Amino acid sequence: MTSLSNKSVLVVEDEAIVSFLIEDTLAGMGCKDIRLAGTLEAAEAELDKGFPDLAVLDVNLGGKMVYPIAARLKAHAVPFVFTTGYGVSGMLPEWKSATIVQKPFVPEALGKSLLSLISG
Repeated sequence: MTSLSNKSVLVVEDEAIVSFLIEDTLAGMGCKDIRLAGTLEAAEAELDKGFPDLAVLDVNLGGKMVYPIAARLKAHAVPFVFTTGYGVSGMLPEWKSATIVQKPFVPEALGKSLLSLISG
């Protein structure tokens, strides 16, 4: 698997165990800066500090949808993947064409999705 060497990534995930799995996967792929946010507000604060190279977004954060973060990333041309247990059917229509990684996922699937974003 090609690396994400020197990339910065924002991980927006409210489940700690999943967040740590994603962080470990990204670190193993060479990411230099991995920022974690467990709430919509924390994610907003991270974006206010600066935009990452990539992002991993859990769709549902304790009942709040991550779409405002996705819109900010899209406006700044930052590639991202959604992670969700609901699949495409649980997405708002305007986001169904985005890259979606179905939960539960294996780290390799997430890595492959991220690599396809930066290579394509």
